[in-house]
Amino acid sequence: MTLRTTPDGSTEALDTAYDTALLDLDGVVYAGGDAIDHAVESLEAARGHGMRLAYVTNNAARTPQAVAEHLTRLGVPAAAEDVVTSAQAVARLIADQVPAGAKVLVAGGEGLWTALRERGLVPVESAEDGPAAAVQGYAPDLRWSQLREMAYAVNAGVPWFASNTDLTIPSPRGIAPGNGAAVEVVRIATGGTPQVAGKPLPPMHRETVIRTGARRPLVVGDRLDTDIEGAFAGGVDSLLVLTGVTTPAALLAAGPRHRPTYVGADLRDLLAPHPEVRAADGSGADSGFACGGWTAVADTASGALRADGGGAPLDGLRALCAAAWTAAADGRCDLDAAKALARVGF
Repeated sequence: MTLRTTPDGSTEALDTAYDTALLDLDGVVYAGGDAIDHAVESLEAARGHGMRLAYVTNNAARTPQAVAEHLTRLGVPAAAEDVVTSAQAVARLIADQVPAGAKVLVAGGEGLWTALRERGLVPVESAEDGPAAAVQGYAPDLRWSQLREMAYAVNAGVPWFASNTDLTIPSPRGIAPGNGAAVEVVRIATGGTPQVAGKPLPPMHRETVIRTGARRPLVVGDRLDTDIEGAFAGGVDSLLVLTGVTTPAALLAAGPRHRPTYVGADLRDLLAPHPEVRAADGSGADSGFACGGWTAVADTASGALRADGGGAPLDGLRALCAAAWTAAADGRCDLDAAKALARVGF
């Protein structure tokens, strides 16, 4: 894909410019068991405007049916076929490499067990059961004994898979360890490297395309290293919302694979046009970038980003993204952004 140095604008609301929203769940629609502010009404409006909503999650703990029921309880009507999980993606990946009916050692939740069975595989819990593969997925009640069995199997040469490697997961009480943290435990004990299915890697994108049939999709997520990088790898546009893991400072520092097409505060920005970010004087990057009432400049002499003007904080952040990403080109921006972010309201 072309190197992105500014967020895009859109004169049309995103929910009508794209036919399908590929929505991450944790940090976008809900945190833990509760809906994120403005999510329910925004998704209802997008659906009413004709946009298809598909829920694409790296969390392998629950079945699609359980996720759909949770969404419906929150006020977001959904069916199992509207949900795509990394458990489904890794189950397909394993089934492509082992014989039908093979045993698979599992350290993970019900969603992973169900996905494996749907592929004709037999989940087991002990490395002594003769598994043809071993797989890890997130489970909130994961036991140390499960990681021990996983290490025994991997050290014995059993092919190792992981639904995803997100190191953290958002919860109502804050950021908690994700499946990637458990994968690291086994990696330390074995020196091995698993095949990974979840975002941002191709198996998850393939699973999503197969199940949704989207023609003009928009990835909506809160994580740069999974949602946004996955969109980049799949060659589709993306909207980052600031309701989960990613901070404004991390967004400004993002390298090329982690730069979203659009930047939003929350899911209300799925329903809106997005303003153009342009060179401040219309002539080039040296004069900075403007969005709304803000102008942002990468001041390499002082080693900092600078923001001037006024207006909506999100417009200021978009202008700062353009200044930071242009200065960084194909790398990560290392300019100090703290004062500029405070100036625009972040």
